[in-house]
Order: sequence, then C-alpha cells, then structure tokens
Amino acid sequence: MIEFLRGTIVHTERETLTLEVGSTGYLIYCANPFVFDRQEEEVTIYTYQYVKEDVLRLYGFPTRKERGLFEQLLQVSGIGPKGALAVLAAGAPAQVVQAVEEENETFLVKFPGVGRKTARQIILDLKGKLTDVMDEDTSGTLFHAQAEEEGSNEALEEALEALKALGYGEKEIEKVKPALRHEQLTSDEYVKKALQWMLS
Repeated sequence: MIEFLRGTIVHTERETLTLEVGSTGYLIYCANPFVFDRQEEEVTIYTYQYVKEDVLRLYGFPTRKERGLFEQLLQVSGIGPKGALAVLAAGAPAQVVQAVEEENETFLVKFPGVGRKTARQIILDLKGKLTDVMDEDTSGTLFHAQAEEEGSNEALEEALEALKALGYGEKEIEKVKPALRHEQLTSDEYVKKALQWMLS
C-alpha cells in the first residue's frame, strides 16, 4: 500500500485533487480537497488504496489519524468509501469518535446516507476501538481551536452568508471553509476566492 504521497497540487475539484509527484499525476479522492493548501510548494497526503471488483481508487487524508478513522468506518456493515468520506467531510473526526463512544445516534444521523440503523451499527462495531485513531491532543484541542478561530473571523462569516445568498448549499460551503479559514482577507476577497475554488 502507498503510505503517503508528497508533491504539488495542480488541480482541485469538489471530490478530488490531482497531485503531481515527479512527472506523474495522481487522482486522489478526498473528503474535502480544499483543506490542502494549493499555495504550498509541496503537500503530504496520506493515502488509502481501495480495490473492489472493477474499482481502483486512491483516497487521501491530511493526517494518518483521519485515514485510520476512514479505515475503521469501512469495516462497518453498510458503510462504503463514499459514506465514510461523507462522515469525514464535516471536518470534525474528534466529534465522530466522541459520538461513537457516547452512543450518540442523533449526531451520527446528521451525516449524508447515515440513518438510525447505520448509526447503531457504527456504534456497535466501533465503540472502544477508536482510542488509537483519534486522541485528545491531536483532535479535540485542534478542532476546538479551529471553531474559536472561525467564530472570531467576522469577514469570513459575512462571506459565508454571501455565498448562501448566491445559492450555494451548506455542503459546498463546508468544503471550502477550512481553506478560507487560513486566509486573512476582506469579505469580498473571501467570496471571490471561494467562487474560484468552487468553479475550478
């Protein structure tokens, strides 16, 4: 299995990115391709190769721990790669782990394609098995800090409201939000950048 790839992002779409490594371009499916900074000369993407019948795809993650959670979700009956990515796309793997440990079905059914039956199956299959996948130092603290940062950025919040007014859905906005959060821009500049990413 390919542990990780390090290279330059040359193209980003809603569900995939193309990473150039040497003279080869790898198409990588991601929960949120926009979390990777295209401005960096090199990025490291931890990968999972999925092989089933006539399907061969490479999935990518910013950390080993997110990849680990993806792998665990694939072990759940009724959850495939698309469903596992939908859970990770929210950008809060630490909350997913907490929901599993606390048997919080209400939180889990918020994800696309996860009903009550699947949520219960996730809890039954994974409770007690995720401590090595996500620990407090690398998950809860990080996402708590990110939430505070988002709340304090008024220009970003105004831009997100403007995107909603333009007709973009929550799912589309959530995919670009993590990348926007790393920028320091005016509301108008945030909107322009978000539109560039969404339409590229």
